[in-house]
Amino acid sequence: MSDLYIRLIPTNPDWQPTHDAAAAVAYVASLYSGPGDAVEEVEYEFYDRMTLIDAGENTSQIACSRCGRDIGLDWLGDLVRGNGSLSFDHLDVTVPCCGAVVPLNSLHYDWPIGFARFEVSAMNPTRAQYELDTEELARVADLLGHPVAQILTHY
Repeated sequence: MSDLYIRLIPTNPDWQPTHDAAAAVAYVASLYSGPGDAVEEVEYEFYDRMTLIDAGENTSQIACSRCGRDIGLDWLGDLVRGNGSLSFDHLDVTVPCCGAVVPLNSLHYDWPIGFARFEVSAMNPTRAQYELDTEELARVADLLGHPVAQILTHY
C-alpha cells in the first residue's frame, strides 16, 4: 500500500519557527475533520540542517535552471547517497549538464520539492479538495510566522 502526504515547509530553506508549532498542526488536522474527511496523522518535525523534502514517486524529471537540460533523477540520488543523508549544510552544487554551480532549490522539478529545516506533514489526508488552497496556506503561514510551500508526496 502506498502513502500520500501533504508536506508544508517554509519558503526559506534555512528558516525555523521559534515558537511551538502545535497550533499549525492543530489547524491542519482540523482541515480534515468534516464528514467524509480523514487524515491518519498530522505532525511536525524540526531538522538540524536543510533537508530534502521530496515528492517521492511524483518526481520523474529534473532540469537545470541554468541551461534547461535534463539532469536525471539518478544524479540527485547519487548526490544524496554521496552526502550520506537527505540533509545539507549548503544547497549549492555543480550540475553535470553545463558545470554551473546552482542551488538545489533552483533546479526545475516536474513536481515541487523543497529543502527545509522544519515541516508540518499530513499523512493520507482525504477530503473533497485534496490540496490546501491559498487561504489555508496563508493561515498556516500566519500560525508559523513565515510563508509556506506545499509539497505533495507519494511513496
